[in-house]
Amino acid sequence: MAAAAIAGALLRRSTSAAHRRVLLPLLSHLHRTTPQPPSPWLPPQNRFFCADTAGDPNQKSQPLDPKQLWREISASDPASGSSRLSKATWDAVGVLVRGFAKNPAMSDQALALYIPASAFPTYARRFREYLLPRISEDFAARLLALPAEDAHALLLPAFAEFCFSNLADELREHRSVMAAADLTAPHTWYPFARAMRRRIVYHCGPTNSGKTHNALTRFAAAKSGVYCSPLRLLAMEVFDKVNGLGVYCTLRTGQEVKEVPFANHVACTIEMVSTEELYEVAVVDEIQMMSDPVRGFAWTRAVLGLKADEIHLCGDPSVLKIVRKICGDTGDDLEVHQYERFKPLVVEAKTLLGDLKNVRAGDCIVAFSRREIFEVKLAIEKFTKHKCCVIYGALPPETRRQQAKLFNEQDNEYDVLVASDAVGMGLNLNIRRVVFYGLAKYNGDRMVPVPASQVKQIAGRAGRRGSVYPDGLTTTFLKDDLDYLIQCLQQQFEEAQKVGLFPCFEQVEMFASQFPNLSFNELLDKFRDNCRIDKTYFMCQQDSIKKVANMLERVQGLSLKDRYNFCFAPVNIRDPKAMYHLLRFATHYSQSRRVSIAMGVPRGSAKNDTELLDLETKHQVLSMYLWLSHHFEEDNFPHVQKAEEMATNIADLLGKSLAKVCWKPESRQQVRQRQQNGDEDKIDGEHTSSDGADGSRDVLVSPSFSIRVCLKPEVYLFKEIARQTQPESPFLCDVKFLWGYLIGLEMLNSWGKKVSANTTQKAQPNSTQANGQRESPRSRIYKPSNFPYHSTGRRSPPPNSVFGFPSSPVSHRAR
Repeated sequence: MAAAAIAGALLRRSTSAAHRRVLLPLLSHLHRTTPQPPSPWLPPQNRFFCADTAGDPNQKSQPLDPKQLWREISASDPASGSSRLSKATWDAVGVLVRGFAKNPAMSDQALALYIPASAFPTYARRFREYLLPRISEDFAARLLALPAEDAHALLLPAFAEFCFSNLADELREHRSVMAAADLTAPHTWYPFARAMRRRIVYHCGPTNSGKTHNALTRFAAAKSGVYCSPLRLLAMEVFDKVNGLGVYCTLRTGQEVKEVPFANHVACTIEMVSTEELYEVAVVDEIQMMSDPVRGFAWTRAVLGLKADEIHLCGDPSVLKIVRKICGDTGDDLEVHQYERFKPLVVEAKTLLGDLKNVRAGDCIVAFSRREIFEVKLAIEKFTKHKCCVIYGALPPETRRQQAKLFNEQDNEYDVLVASDAVGMGLNLNIRRVVFYGLAKYNGDRMVPVPASQVKQIAGRAGRRGSVYPDGLTTTFLKDDLDYLIQCLQQQFEEAQKVGLFPCFEQVEMFASQFPNLSFNELLDKFRDNCRIDKTYFMCQQDSIKKVANMLERVQGLSLKDRYNFCFAPVNIRDPKAMYHLLRFATHYSQSRRVSIAMGVPRGSAKNDTELLDLETKHQVLSMYLWLSHHFEEDNFPHVQKAEEMATNIADLLGKSLAKVCWKPESRQQVRQRQQNGDEDKIDGEHTSSDGADGSRDVLVSPSFSIRVCLKPEVYLFKEIARQTQPESPFLCDVKFLWGYLIGLEMLNSWGKKVSANTTQKAQPNSTQANGQRESPRSRIYKPSNFPYHSTGRRSPPPNSVFGFPSSPVSHRAR
């Protein structure tokens, strides 16, 4: 620790570039090898939150003293405690302490005592059992006279002393665990950056104000620099622009790396920025996304850890207050440059009045669902002379760029854009007017209003500087939405209260060493429960990470780092096909096999909505394969060039498909019904081949009766695992058994409902047995012949069973 401090001091004082080249690697090595001390342990005299109170404790006019409360209950005899309180007072104090146990503010305070939130209710219950027999009637009455929050604050020091006195061993264990999950003071994680006195320039303003342009001008003029983008699309655009200016620039995204010889500049996505390389200028775009609940940690990491003499932050003012506080912690200098729009954004009082015939050239119709986007496109092209381009989030960046170029060019017939909220950032578009088709969107659970910040971001895309429409206009499709649009545009940017944080792999690894028997999913839950974090930060959501971790739980042979990387792979967790391919990639990698793409090249552009969705999914899978190839050894993912060619081909096919869309998109109910009817059971159809040694292709046997209505995405994955796994694999036996178990439960549940609703109906002729008696569905399930036992003791279905698995390779080939 002393050596690291001396190296840091020498680095701060040195002005020689040679000295910096020597000291920076030394400081990095010392920081990695020096254990970080845990948070200081407070002595007993410093644990109380209130000062001593002089005077007679029996005088009710004196304020209550928490030390006095603890002295009273610790010195009281519990044998006589039951008679000190009346029944009513006993019950009231019990209710008060139960409220203390449920108070999140008290739970947060208890973290300072190394009591995790998951253990706080248990410790509070034990404190209640200790307190009630010992507290006096007079003190209880004075305690109950206080407001609940004040009473809880008064109980907290006594609770702390109770834990120190009676739960010392358990607190010691919690302390070691929480020290490993300590996320306080994240600015200390980057000693290189702390050894520098960086200049932070915050370019603060709305869209179309020139803030990013000024930052990029400084970036291009610097000797070395890095541009951090929220989107691959924007990184690609800056890469092309900077190289077009004659400045050599490298592109680094999760899926693509283009190394340019002699380049000192890098355009990358925010997650791919290096905190080890030294730059003269760094630009972090869309800095307000520090408060994003899912990806915010990437922006926080860049602000805290970038080793650059000059860092330019571009965005709206919502996180300015927090950036100012972070600069105070890091010792960096902060400059704030305010910007205004070049041309004001004008709200048209005359809406489209619910009629798409009122669309004009240069309009961008913004809809918040894929189905609405295609409905609007079809209606405009049917009832007007305009042709529409389409942009939404599921499209590859290459297709979005192609659609944007088609819309921006003036020498073609495509003069209207129909887009989702993906148009809010990453593209320069010649938009005359932004028209909101609606101002509510589905959040996965219900329809909610679009946030005001997002409305302002999207509406500000109209009238970009340098476009053919310098004046920005915005309105709504329906008149009823106009008031909400005006309200959103008039609203000031809401200040973010916290910014995102997420542990790096080294922190997870150190925490995992204390719980060697926990699964990765359980480890993440345990980390969240025990982590300590400053009030400036919050822990980013990890729902998608946990879902992937749960799916990969049965994959053996993956190290902790492998699981960590696979969980961060860019996969759509709502798409069973994409999840299946991720599971297949992880399974093959764990078996030290070369991971193949196992996906055929599409034959042509999409002819219906199902084929269009299939193209989108295939590109996502290829994008995931490329991402994994850059995060693991190249030998494990040998088909990178083929994946790139297929991704380019699919992006072109998507562009052609969008140009000739003439079908009505499916609703959510139709998609759900089609999935339940089994129309998408088979992944990639005839293009998919197995990875078996003999090169044979497994074909799923159709069930003898309809059970597809019971299928869930997880069960769907089991089915596909079995199709791609070697027949003699023990893993396949487990998959078969689990598949049969889940399907059996679903069928029992379904049939039980039918039997209860139709108990008086007559038996059908085709459900009779050979002896003329009716065979019930339940007897058909539990028929012993349906569950033969193999020599391994595991259950697997017969060749013609309802589960659709061949019992052996021989019987499969014979069919």
